[in-house]
Amino acid sequence: GYTIGLITVEIGMMHWQGLTALKGSSYTPIALVNADPAGLQVRADSSYKSAKDLVDAIKANPGKLKSSGTGQGGIWHLAIAGMLRSLAVDPAASPWVPSNGAAPGLQDLVAGGIEIVPCSLPEARSLIDAGKVRSLAVMDAKPAALYPNVPTLKAATGSDWTLAAWRGIVAPKGLPKDVSDRLLVALEKVHKSTEFNDFMKQRGFGVTWMPPAEFAAFMEKSSNDLGAVMKAVGIVK
Repeated sequence: GYTIGLITVEIGMMHWQGLTALKGSSYTPIALVNADPAGLQVRADSSYKSAKDLVDAIKANPGKLKSSGTGQGGIWHLAIAGMLRSLAVDPAASPWVPSNGAAPGLQDLVAGGIEIVPCSLPEARSLIDAGKVRSLAVMDAKPAALYPNVPTLKAATGSDWTLAAWRGIVAPKGLPKDVSDRLLVALEKVHKSTEFNDFMKQRGFGVTWMPPAEFAAFMEKSSNDLGAVMKAVGIVK
């Protein structure tokens, strides 16, 4: 009789923009089940061979190298803005070109309309595998299983900035603990199942697991990190 739902990274973004009063703390966290870190994509024939090369070029030529992959203030906009901010580069140094998502952004990248798409690796996978796009770094603490040879942003630039599109399971606020515990057991069974892991692996999605207390702390940190970047790019209301 309880409604459960899928919560995403945007729960830590919308309240900063005045779009809703809802936050991660407005729900009962059950478990984080997926995270797909941002990658730093350029065209395969780009002269920028590393993330450091790209950042140095952005810093030396503010306004020249354009980025895209989502709407203004969307997750991938914040990915590159946070990266640049962490490296003491003005986020506006790489102008953001709004798009309806990573797919049209990547198409514009291949066509030469922009220079950078900071989207998740699963979204860029088909063009990476086709040899049209190259990923220079992944914004995570460890390399992605999908492309283990792509370095972390930390290894490539020294930046500690990480960001991922993530998904978790939540329930209404105030869910009885015995109900939460039963849901957690059921979800952990799914998380460990061959069917679920094969499904995620085939599509390149990251499988992760955080139980309630850890998931709650993760959502709070995500909200704070995103809020700091959103303030830096002037979209907090």
